[in-house]
Amino acid sequence: MQKNIEMGPAGSITIAVLIIAVVFLMRSFYKRFMGLDRSDDTSDK
Repeated sequence: MQKNIEMGPAGSITIAVLIIAVVFLMRSFYKRFMGLDRSDDTSDK
């Protein structure tokens, strides 16, 4: 009872945009986290 569903160009573009947005957000949060982590290390001196 499986159906083959074709996404088409609109679905492919939507998936690509979502993946790019997730990668950008993960990179942004990682850079922010590492920046906060470094600032804590420098304040101890």
